[in-house]
Amino acid sequence: MTEDEFDLFYTAAYPRLVGQLYALTGDYAEAQDVVQEAFVRAWDRRVSVLDGNRPPEAWIRTVAHRLAMSRWRRARHWWELVRGESAPRPAPEPSPDHVALVAALRRLPEAQRTAIVLHHLCDLSVEQTAAETGVAVGTIKARLSRGRTALAAHLAEDTHPTEEARV
Repeated sequence: MTEDEFDLFYTAAYPRLVGQLYALTGDYAEAQDVVQEAFVRAWDRRVSVLDGNRPPEAWIRTVAHRLAMSRWRRARHWWELVRGESAPRPAPEPSPDHVALVAALRRLPEAQRTAIVLHHLCDLSVEQTAAETGVAVGTIKARLSRGRTALAAHLAEDTHPTEEARV
């Protein structure tokens, strides 16, 4: 389609399309904007769109309608944010047990902590934990055993502080 043919097509189709989109959106200025944007996109793709099998006016109407819907969704989302309707809800505070567990895990050596987290919290088998960390199965078993022992001691300290810590 040449420039002159596009100009003739634009002149003939623009008022019709604006009227159709105005009926869909209920906003005349919005209808003008989305139809204009659809024509710009059609111009950029004039070889495939305007010379293709589908009627070009139908393609432009579809693009304009999708643009209008997209703008409407963005406006609705913005309005919900402004009104605070879709504001993220605050996460609940962690329980004291969770805080104690995280603090005790932090006190473990990294290798033991990794083995315990992968095996007990991520539900990986000993073999999967070994493959994930790149060490032998026996090493993982030892890290788990030592880590559980140390973790139990740290958790016991946090629950029953020593006499010195109370003073």
